[in-house]
Amino acid sequence: DGCAHLSAYERKRLKNITENAKFFAALKLHESAARLNQLTTKKQSHVTKRAKPKKAEDEPARRRSMRLLRVEPLDMPLLEKFAPAVAEQYPQVPVGPLPMVPEHEAQNSKGTEVLLSTWMSISELKEEDANKGTPDLKRYQESLSSMVLSEENIRKVVKTRVCSMAIHPSQSTILVAAGDKWGHVGLWNVSCGTEEGAHTFIPHSFQVNCMHFSPCNPAQLLSLSNDTLRCGDVTRAVFDEICRSKENFSCFDFLEENASTAIVAHWTGEVAVVDRRTPGLSGELSADIGFTRTRTVHVHPVNKQYFLAAGSVDVCVFDVRYLKAKGNKPLSSLTGHTRSVASAYFSPLTGSRVVTVCADDKLREQVGHKCRFKMLDSRGGMLLFPCRHNTNTGRWLSRFRAIWDPKQEHCFLVGSLAHPRQIQVFQDTGHLLHSFCNVDCLGSVCSINVVHPSQNILVGGNSSGRLHVF
Repeated sequence: DGCAHLSAYERKRLKNITENAKFFAALKLHESAARLNQLTTKKQSHVTKRAKPKKAEDEPARRRSMRLLRVEPLDMPLLEKFAPAVAEQYPQVPVGPLPMVPEHEAQNSKGTEVLLSTWMSISELKEEDANKGTPDLKRYQESLSSMVLSEENIRKVVKTRVCSMAIHPSQSTILVAAGDKWGHVGLWNVSCGTEEGAHTFIPHSFQVNCMHFSPCNPAQLLSLSNDTLRCGDVTRAVFDEICRSKENFSCFDFLEENASTAIVAHWTGEVAVVDRRTPGLSGELSADIGFTRTRTVHVHPVNKQYFLAAGSVDVCVFDVRYLKAKGNKPLSSLTGHTRSVASAYFSPLTGSRVVTVCADDKLREQVGHKCRFKMLDSRGGMLLFPCRHNTNTGRWLSRFRAIWDPKQEHCFLVGSLAHPRQIQVFQDTGHLLHSFCNVDCLGSVCSINVVHPSQNILVGGNSSGRLHVF
């Protein structure tokens, strides 16, 4: 009442201060602080009484592990000590010629003799020239639809993942060769229809990346591993060594019809020219083509001086006549690839087209782990179409390779991850023509495929060493 000269705000503030003072006075904080001070300053005894230890007889006996004490149990003896397990190492194949003897079989095995004699006999026959003309699309589709897969045409030919295949050009007998990641080469006479029709050889120490029957002498099977190129000659029953290198080989193709020279690619990017007629195990020429990695090489079907190389992001055409050790320039570059290229091949009759399998980041981002085929005109490098196709095989499957049907200039085949499992045939326009599938017989992905040059025969190989013949 005596503060009438103060404003309303100041009077309210003064009233709050007075009420707070009365509240704290009622708590008697000063007395509580004094009692707390006395308790903290009071001397306490530093003598502590130790707990009386228990008598040993009162405690139960502690159990101790007899294994840790190394005491033999009373009722059973200790097991014998075994040597530490050692990882099994596959024996390395020696350098030089190797006898053509299957694994785990005697040299005079009857089944082996039958297989090799069949191979020799069908190679000696002079086959009539196959029709090189391209059949019309309707007739071609009808021939694809007539090709079927049955249980007797499925066989495990090699032990592990199929990395390469080749098919004998005979029109009377179906003879297929397959190479796996452990260096095995399996030969399967599909036509014999018996269990003894397949035999496995070990001519290599590493995975077999590429295989071809000689175009002039199909009694010879050339196979390329990481470190060596060998020729299996059935007339002499031996695997000869043609070329050996410390650099890892990846692929090869013949430069001439007589198969005397070949272009060999290295995983490190270089290519080499190998002449089988010269002595020694080294190539005639090693050329740096500017690639960081070369996965496939393919010689033009008409003009043999040109070859196609595919690598990390490169697909280029070179002239073998102008190769040199350094500074090689391509005749043509097929651009548009931004990720690794798994394969690139000329079309079979004219070589005017190239089909490639490429993992493209941009496309994968758009459609989700998808890759694409690129159909390119090798004369002008013009992109004719991109075809979406899931080729995300991962590390446990061989990478897909799109291969041309040797009898069709405008159609190619490739494995698929689609369900049910299948092998697909595309037209060069990107149109899907046919899917080879069989729900009862084909339940795996066939990454590596090969087509007979004159017959309606397709062979698909999976990652467990099994071959499927349509």
